[in-house]
Amino acid sequence: MSNLSHTTIWAVIIGMGATNFILRFVPMAALSRVALPKPVMRWLSYIPISVMGALFAKEVLLPSTKYDPLFANPGIYGALISMLTYKLTKSFMGSTLAGVISFVALRALFATLGFGA
Repeated sequence: MSNLSHTTIWAVIIGMGATNFILRFVPMAALSRVALPKPVMRWLSYIPISVMGALFAKEVLLPSTKYDPLFANPGIYGALISMLTYKLTKSFMGSTLAGVISFVALRALFATLGFGA
């Protein structure tokens, strides 16, 4: 275990939270009072989907040595089920839950079949 005290750990957590809040809130507060041109607003509208894609693309699309063969990668199936659920229901929460539940269930199934860890 580390020699860090509880006070130091809490100070780091609080500092990180304050820094995160400042870095997110200040630009949002400043830009909320400014009328941005339509091309800029359209460009900004693509940021959430780009960030989401970047967060999970590596885990879902890149081959993993953990799951051999590749067809036994539960992340691919979870993503496909999530996309299909969203296409049918247009519910972000429902598609997220369907993807997470299917990922966990398939991971357990593949583990019992000897695929993955």
